Amino acid sequence: MQSTVENVSPTQAKIDLEIPFADLKPFIDRTYKSLANQIQVPGFRVGKVPAKLIEQRVGYEFVVENALNEAMDTFFQQALAEHQLTPIAQPQLEVSQQPTAEDREADTKAVIEVTVRPEIELPDYKGLKVEVEARTAGDEDEQKALDELRSRFGTLKTIDRPAAEGDFVALDLQALIDDEEVDAANDLSYEVGSGTMLEGMDEAVTGLSADEDATFVTKLAGGEHSGQEATVKVKVTAVKERELPEADDDFAQLASEFDTIEELRGDLKKQAADSVVVEQGVEARDKVLEQLVGLVEVEVPESVIKEQIDQHFNNPNADADHDTPEHRSEVEENAKSAFRNEVILDAVADKEELGVEQSELIDYIISTSQQYGMDPNQFAQMLDGSGQAGMMVGEVRRRKALAKVLEQAEVVDTDGNKVDLSAFVTPAGAEDAAEDSAEAEASEEK
Repeated sequence: MQSTVENVSPTQAKIDLEIPFADLKPFIDRTYKSLANQIQVPGFRVGKVPAKLIEQRVGYEFVVENALNEAMDTFFQQALAEHQLTPIAQPQLEVSQQPTAEDREADTKAVIEVTVRPEIELPDYKGLKVEVEARTAGDEDEQKALDELRSRFGTLKTIDRPAAEGDFVALDLQALIDDEEVDAANDLSYEVGSGTMLEGMDEAVTGLSADEDATFVTKLAGGEHSGQEATVKVKVTAVKERELPEADDDFAQLASEFDTIEELRGDLKKQAADSVVVEQGVEARDKVLEQLVGLVEVEVPESVIKEQIDQHFNNPNADADHDTPEHRSEVEENAKSAFRNEVILDAVADKEELGVEQSELIDYIISTSQQYGMDPNQFAQMLDGSGQAGMMVGEVRRRKALAKVLEQAEVVDTDGNKVDLSAFVTPAGAEDAAEDSAEAEASEEK
């Protein structure tokens, strides 16, 4: 087989294939054998029908078409490997010449148009400068964390006063549309100010005491009348406030692995400081990526955009009301941004010669499965079953590439102070693992 490639654009390549009949013949022979097992001819056993009789039944062109259907992927993959092309969309095939009944041993000629990743030239990304918001962890952060921990172990106590923000109310609800009841519920528990129920609920119940009621108009958020405007009547049946346990040694032993409240406070203080590093790290990471992407021109193939839009709006669970020009434009921009990020970070990963360890894949599976509320093993099986294992490896590798760029960046806060993000870039345990690996390699060399 001979193949030549013409780069039509940075993301489009045209492959011309010329396949000698001798290369196609093994596939034609296999097609004859397959058809011999499917066609029944009196006087011949299954699988023993001669080629001439098969041609009389289906025609030589039918045999050739089936052979080409099987063979073209093999020849296509050979051409991709020969020219080091990586397709990112379904190729388009056009056969211009093939064997026929008149010219049974003609060569096959075909053109394949394929969308490929654009080649990019990485800029010098070492020393990118970004500024993040100045943040510090103070006593108030430690106290806030302690109060949140205490609230988990708090108890609700019924009180005789109007409901205020932070209180819990027991309430009955009735929703009406055109004076007809469409929904109702009793003895619901709701934290005032949380905003987790209907819009307008917080304003309605604030200031109500037990056995008092209010009426407000809102849009329903669930059920068959979701999105419709309704009149909601709410009656408060009880007002409760959370009583927090004393912050003492007994509480520390109840709520943590520490024996004293001072030890617990010390740990919460460290967690608050770690949170500051994470917040600054996330901000710096996003700004570094934005700056890096701004330095590189990446052409985004139309096929990639179309595929993302089709997947988004052809989803059976998608809300038809969201298919608007504005939303389509948003999805298109997100698809372009994601593609640019992927191409650039893959190039960084190649340049830095980054690989992916098994432990890193496990960490990714655990963290991502938690976001979806799934068991890690089930999540891993789902990815493997849907053929997305390669996607998972690529995502982890790109995360490492971005971390490498951030590691080499200059990060300062809005006060002009240098920000140390080494703990964010190299998570706890990763540095030790790298040292252990280096020591093991050195031992093997000895």
